[in-house]
Amino acid sequence: MKKFKVTFYPDNLTIEVNKDTTILSAAITAGIYINSVCGGDGVCGRCKVVLRKGKVICSSSAALTKDDKEKNIYLACLSTIHSDLEVEIPVSSRLNLERMVSPELKGLYSKSEDIELVKPKDQQEFSYAPLAKKIYIQLRRPSTNDNLSDLERLYQGIQLSPEVKQSTLVAGIENIQTSLSNIKQLGELLRDSEWKITVSIGERNNNSEIIAIEPQNTTKRIYGFAFDIGTTTISGQLIDLDLNKVLGTRASYNKQASFGSDVITRIIYAQEKDGLEKLHMAVIETVDEIIQDLVQEHKIDLNDLLYVVTSGNTTMIHLLLNIDPANIRREPYTPTVNFAPTIRAVEAGININPRGLIFCVPGIASYVGGDITAGVLSSGLYRQEDLGLFIDIGTNGEVVLGDREFLVSCAASAGPAFEGSGVACGMRASRGAIQKLKIGRGTKVSYSTIAGDRPRGICGSGYIDLLAEMLRCGVMDKDGKIKNTRNSLIRDGQMGKEFVIVPAAESASGEDILINEADIENLKRAKAAIYAACSILVRQMNFEFSQLKKIFIAGGFGTYLDIENAIQIGLLPDLKRPKFRFIGNSAIAGARQILISLEAKKEAEEIARKMTCMELSTEPQYMDEYMAALFFPHTDLTKFPSLVL
Repeated sequence: MKKFKVTFYPDNLTIEVNKDTTILSAAITAGIYINSVCGGDGVCGRCKVVLRKGKVICSSSAALTKDDKEKNIYLACLSTIHSDLEVEIPVSSRLNLERMVSPELKGLYSKSEDIELVKPKDQQEFSYAPLAKKIYIQLRRPSTNDNLSDLERLYQGIQLSPEVKQSTLVAGIENIQTSLSNIKQLGELLRDSEWKITVSIGERNNNSEIIAIEPQNTTKRIYGFAFDIGTTTISGQLIDLDLNKVLGTRASYNKQASFGSDVITRIIYAQEKDGLEKLHMAVIETVDEIIQDLVQEHKIDLNDLLYVVTSGNTTMIHLLLNIDPANIRREPYTPTVNFAPTIRAVEAGININPRGLIFCVPGIASYVGGDITAGVLSSGLYRQEDLGLFIDIGTNGEVVLGDREFLVSCAASAGPAFEGSGVACGMRASRGAIQKLKIGRGTKVSYSTIAGDRPRGICGSGYIDLLAEMLRCGVMDKDGKIKNTRNSLIRDGQMGKEFVIVPAAESASGEDILINEADIENLKRAKAAIYAACSILVRQMNFEFSQLKKIFIAGGFGTYLDIENAIQIGLLPDLKRPKFRFIGNSAIAGARQILISLEAKKEAEEIARKMTCMELSTEPQYMDEYMAALFFPHTDLTKFPSLVL
């Protein structure tokens, strides 16, 4: 296959690509991002470039004006390369992604072990059949006796390939579809490659779509991303779809946090002028930074990144797709979409292969989203014969009760305290976060941090330990007030009394790490919301906590959530400890399972259809449960018989 050099200006960057490669694909390979909202169909007209030198063939110029043509302007997505080129990319056609490669970004990310430290024993296994696959085909040359059209010959070659016969290809292969842009390039590409090609195919709404056609064998280069789009934190995993292997994991604070810490404030902000677009761009920038960071680390061509699966609460998915979430908070609380169709990732603004696809795990209701569907899938709750409870401890505290016969869910606004926001020294579970803590004699505090770094703050599991220890040693009363003791670590502060955990001399920031009474109040409200949601759901379904056989705990606590301490403060019900199973970030685990298994995707869709939702705001008894839980551990101590208080 003949190759040509392409030089991009003003970057002054030169790369070598195959003949018939589009300028858009060449730019992506070079790490230059051109605006192409339509995904390379040539209808948005945003990928205009100036051809300084060389020859291209443009399959359509409908989106170009007379003035464009006079200035030698072409659409990057429809212009294929037929000689060495010099191409200028104007500012108006660029995506401003320079921050992706900024060295400062490295501090935002955690290592994979911070996201998912263990594989849960209960995690459901599925047959390997990824949502995207590359197949290498050697097509028969046409002849006077075999004069099938090029497209029919391609379809026939796919259907006769060993991957299809072995049922390892995406489903719906009898319903293959492709884009006009691919068809326009097909004739010359097949002949230049001597009929030896690699076809990239993705599952799209129960059909198989040809994403890309390349010369020769590139089947080993195929990748996908799984994302958990959280209100506070966004986590992503790069998956090698050929080897069925996680190459890396990253997490970053959701940049939307600057517009509000919870979904309600963000929904309200979305109604302001340009508010929706700002929220959309904030989450897209975070996602693209994670993609770019891992792609650069593993030296992957973005054109080989074909599929993205995202899980997230209903509001986050609306904002990811730039859909107005206003009706989520308006009675009767109806979202625009629960089952979003599979679309091209570039339509949402995510930069992978221009024709790569994105599937959003379906949600159930306005406040029970695809992250819970993914979590239930990953935990295997929906296949259990015995009654179980799934609890996701995050900004939105979601709970699912059920077994193989039924699933019912609810959501309580817990707030982001356990994810490190809204508390003075809070942080998510990343390097330097205090994750385990004990208070000994004389209120001497001992602790451990993630990665053993100097302490930077306290994460969710650390706060649970801290509250339980303060309660045990008498530093805090059952109402959450810090007691007046003669202790140099307890002092008056602007937010009530405060207890110093790590003095300034020992911390990474050079400032005291502490907890104050306002922090305790926020944490108390968060734990009360979660416990009350569990209690009301179990009771309204005519069960008791004692009938539960398994309780799956999901959330960003790593493996360091101390069940005993969580029960001590009244976050979790007082049950036999072996019943509790911590399953880590089940939302990203479920998204990954879907990415690598069509079977898992179908199961997730069935879970979302099967699950019902209880609206707590219309349950008059919920507020009573919540108020009763605003105490450590609870106003009714008979609910916690195992505790010595």
